[in-house]
Formats: sequence, structure tokens, C-alpha cells
Amino acid sequence: MTGFTELIGALRIQAEICGQMGSPFNEGLLDRIARDLQAGGPSCRLFERWETTALRQLADDGVMIRVANTFNHLAMGGEAPALSAAWPRPGEPLDIDGAWAAARAAIGPHFEMLSTFLDHEPQTNEVRRAGGLLGGFLTVAAETGLPLRCFEIGASAGLNLYWDRFRYQMGPVAWGDPDASVRVDADWEGDPPPRVPVEVIERAGCDRRPTDLTDPVQRRRLLACVWPDMLDRLARSRRAIDLALAEGVAVEAADALDWTRARVRPRAGAATVLFHSVFWQYLPKATQEGLAAAIAEIGASATADAPFAWLRFEPPPTNLRIIEVWLTSWPGGVERRLALAHPHGASTIWLA
Repeated sequence: MTGFTELIGALRIQAEICGQMGSPFNEGLLDRIARDLQAGGPSCRLFERWETTALRQLADDGVMIRVANTFNHLAMGGEAPALSAAWPRPGEPLDIDGAWAAARAAIGPHFEMLSTFLDHEPQTNEVRRAGGLLGGFLTVAAETGLPLRCFEIGASAGLNLYWDRFRYQMGPVAWGDPDASVRVDADWEGDPPPRVPVEVIERAGCDRRPTDLTDPVQRRRLLACVWPDMLDRLARSRRAIDLALAEGVAVEAADALDWTRARVRPRAGAATVLFHSVFWQYLPKATQEGLAAAIAEIGASATADAPFAWLRFEPPPTNLRIIEVWLTSWPGGVERRLALAHPHGASTIWLA
């Protein structure tokens, strides 16, 4: 028996979550990695940096997702042909045992590449989360009657900066250009949000370590964070990448607190929206407190002709398996919980 007690338990929890969220492949893969760690297999060397890490820190650092994604990253290239051949493919049944055997065998020959991937926190940039945010943007547009200025913190590659260029079909909710290349299809419960046209006149984003989509290596890293048996998510992400590149996406490398203080201010004639998705939980408590204070200060400067809104798609601290969509609007600082959502945006329950 090796160490890794906390990591083994965390991987089994994450395996269960992946199964519940529709990824039997990741469920099986993580379970096999946990068993390999318990047996003292080659996974121990690859993940030794987390041998004694506490469960809370493992969750804060997104370690369980890194562990699964690292083999996906290797499988997406041609460096390990046996692994690539065993990985999920359209129209073929899953072979989790075969995939894990190939992954386990690849640890030694590709240790450096796998280890380097593990250094970077997850950057999923899930496109379908825009469906959960949509109701918030539409609410701001309907209530202010103004064009939007959209600022995203923790923007990753900036895919969701172009949320208004997507086509949404979520139950009774249809919005956006029917011919858009990026389609967000999801379930919807509850009343539809306001149905209004939206004009985005300014958009910008920051990330501490943004993904440069012009770099094929970084594009591959981003796509490796999409669970490998969720082929529709992968196809949607590829289309969103093409759109962002065509639009000349540029995410600034900056600390979210510093960037918000420097870049985000209400402006007359437009509604300014600061937004983020599955980002807050990765921030140190001091940064969370600093950002909340800075956002409140920005809100205090808002006026009727220069309104400001804070829109977020985040899990509550005590339950990472559900997402809450919150909107705080200034002037006034009115806070509303608009919706509950699936972490990948597969469904939205509209509460507003």
C-alpha cells in the first residue's frame, strides 16, 4: 500500500461525478488510476507531487481533472500510437480496459510530456456554459435597453467572449443567428428569459495564463480538457475556436483583480457587464474578497445611463456539482439568483 490516500479518494469521487455527468470513459479511467496508485503502480511516480496533498487543496487545484486530461492530451497527438488507437472514437464502443492498459504503458516513455501537462491548471473554456449565462445577458439588455460592453475574467481562450455569435436552442428558448457555426443545444426548464436583440459594442477578457489559440500546441491542450467520450462537446469547441480565431480573439495575460480595477468602468450609453464561469472557486480567499470589493466599488459609480452588472456562473462553495447563475445590477446593487445549471451547461433551470 502506498501513500496517496487523499488523492485516491478524490479520484474515486471525481470518477463518480464523471459518470453522473455522462462520461463513462472518464469514470472508468479515473477508477483504474486510483487502483493503480493503491497498488503502487507507475502512476505513483507520475502523480508523486500530490502524494500527501489534502483533499481540499486537490479540489482547489483541479488535480482530479488534470489527472484525467493528461492522458487525453497524449492520446490526441501521434506520440503514443497505441494510446491514440485505444481512445474513444466516433461510432466505436468504449474499451476502457484497453485504453487504460495503453495509458499505463505510456507513462514511462512519455513521462516528461505527461508531467509537463500536469503543471498547468485546467482550462476547459466550456462553450455550452454560455447557455447558462445567456439569460443574464438578455436580462441586462431588456432592463436597460442599452448595448452591452462585456468583460470576462478567467476567460481562458476567450471562446465565450463571443456568446452573442452563437445559436441557442434550449427547449423553448431559441436565440441568435440560425446560421451560426456554433450551436448551443441544451435542456431548459421554467419560463424563457427576455427575448430581446442584443448589440455587443465592446468585449475584452483576461486570464492569468491565457490560451493562445494561434499556437497549435496550446489549442491541443485546451481541447484535451474536453472529456474524450463527449464528442459533441469536442466538435462544438473546435467550431468555437475557429470563430474566435476569425474574430481575432485576444485575451490579456493579467491578474483578475488588477485587470478589473484597471479596465472595468461604467460608461454612459451602454450597460457594462463583468462576467465569469467556473472561475471563482480557483481563487485564493484574499483575491475573492478583493475582487468582490472592487466590483462593489465599480457598481457604486454606476448611474441610470451608465449601468453595471456582475454576472456569474459558479458553484456554491458547499456543492461543486451544481451551478448557480447570479446577477447583481447597479445602480442599486440588486442581487438575484437567475438559474440553476449543469456544470457543463447541458441544462438550465430558470428561476427568475
